[in-house]
Amino acid sequence: MNILDNIDELHALLKTWRRRGHQIAFVPTMGNLHQGHLQLVQQAKSRADKVVVSIFVNPMQFGQNEDLANYPRTPDADIAGLHQHAADALFTPTPQLIYPRGLAAQTFVEVPQLGDLHCGANRPGHFRGVSTVVCKLFNLVQPDIACFGKKDYQQLAIIRQMVIDLSLPIEIIGVTTERAGDGLALSSRNGYLTAEQRETAPALYQILLQLKTAIAAGNHDYRALEQHANAQLSAAGFVPDYVNISNQHSLTLASDAAEPKVILAAAKLGTTRLIDNLEL
Repeated sequence: MNILDNIDELHALLKTWRRRGHQIAFVPTMGNLHQGHLQLVQQAKSRADKVVVSIFVNPMQFGQNEDLANYPRTPDADIAGLHQHAADALFTPTPQLIYPRGLAAQTFVEVPQLGDLHCGANRPGHFRGVSTVVCKLFNLVQPDIACFGKKDYQQLAIIRQMVIDLSLPIEIIGVTTERAGDGLALSSRNGYLTAEQRETAPALYQILLQLKTAIAAGNHDYRALEQHANAQLSAAGFVPDYVNISNQHSLTLASDAAEPKVILAAAKLGTTRLIDNLEL
């Protein structure tokens, strides 16, 4: 596996691959890789000749009171996992390389409407940071395919829309959420949970499953279902951010039974913010 930390080396490698006719897949990450990330690499390997993974903890998507400094960084384990899953290249840029003029002077990319809902409503600037860094990484790697997990459902929708709006010739692949045996969606932030919180955390997924069952049984009083789910989360020890039954394409709140739906949820357990979703 090629490990690269500068743009010239990255471009030289990509040029060699393209000259040989290789199709290139890309998996952007913030590191602290778990089985969910490695599943993205496997999906990328099945769809392309070469796979580039990036690890970059993006300061632009963190708010003032969020955990940038303490975000888990495990470079040795990440490299070992990528070797095991046969990634072809790892790109590890620094903030100075990605934002040479600093964050305040950086040109940004913002997807309106989609980025203002759900997590975007309570984390101002977060999705601007996500779309900006992903767009920049897309320009650096110029992949044919890029793989993202469905756990970050809103992020995936925003990236899909950005690719359409900016006419980027990249196929975006959404990969099914990897879960622990008890249903908890795998996330780097799960490492912040205490042992007691980790026992409680799967309740988030269980509550979403109950919602799905109720909707499948014909209950379309979506706002009442959301309110009940929030009450269940509070009773279980969470501090709910939102539970929203939404339309899959627009992510707006569902109001009828016609369009395909997705249940989106975010809640804090202690200081750890967990997100999850279920497509209907």
